[in-house]
Amino acid sequence: MNTTIEHQMTITGSAEFLGVWLEAFLIDRRSQNLSPRTLKFYRASLETFSRYCDGQAVSTLEQITPDVLRRFMLWLEETGHNAGGVNGHYRAVRAFLFWYEQENEPENWRNPIHKVKAPKVGKEILEPVSLETVSAMLETCDAGFYGARDKALILFLLDTGARASEVSAMNTKDVNAITGEAVILHGKGDKARKVFLGSKSRKALRSYLRTRADTEPALFVGRTRERLTYDGIKQAVERRAELAKVEPPTCHSFRRSFAINCLRAGMNIYTLKELMGHEDLQVLQRYLKVTDTDTENAHRLYAPVDNLLK
Repeated sequence: MNTTIEHQMTITGSAEFLGVWLEAFLIDRRSQNLSPRTLKFYRASLETFSRYCDGQAVSTLEQITPDVLRRFMLWLEETGHNAGGVNGHYRAVRAFLFWYEQENEPENWRNPIHKVKAPKVGKEILEPVSLETVSAMLETCDAGFYGARDKALILFLLDTGARASEVSAMNTKDVNAITGEAVILHGKGDKARKVFLGSKSRKALRSYLRTRADTEPALFVGRTRERLTYDGIKQAVERRAELAKVEPPTCHSFRRSFAINCLRAGMNIYTLKELMGHEDLQVLQRYLKVTDTDTENAHRLYAPVDNLLK
């Protein structure tokens, strides 16, 4: 996969060589300006697939059969990949094979992915960070640069429901610290959307920005005033959790907490979908962990008999 296309074609004498097309697919993904994390996902998954094929003496597209693909899925399970990981590899290989089919329109080649079903993934409900945990973390934030930044960062994640990668990519000019309107220019699928900050988050953001005297355009910056990366955001969250002596939440758990707390407060689910940048409601459902208390409160509010007899 690290060899150039021209070199591989020289070695094989065939444009159907698997490694050539895998590299060409990755070039196509890069040309579409996908996010670095998406590109990393495709490369890692397809490199695993390429190594498996090498071990099975599969070197051309014609040698990839439905049986090869099914055995690849089984091999992933046997080598310790969980259901989500297996499904992710399947999606990457499927995207590659569909791209090859569309790119070349081969006459005597039938796409083997059509006969291979996607591995099932459990529909587990994802855990949100609790508001109690967030409060404990905020208590550790002082008025200095790091304290002000981390407080603004934590509240930004929780109040907007934005992905950590989206927050990392934001610039100061993308956020109005007075009105609270923020524009995510490159969300998932490179789609833009607006998110919003409440009064407490706006106040925290303004306090943080007053500690800045640099010219870096990034909204959140690190020690040397460079853009705070996804890993930098993760480290900031983990550091605050450690200081608060609570279980470190994941960056994504703030997004889940945003979703469930908006739902509990009565937000329309279609509005919530737009704020989170989801294509459909099916994806959103994984974020909405409804508890027994939620259902009890909902029944108390909407029960037909009690409402009828008032």
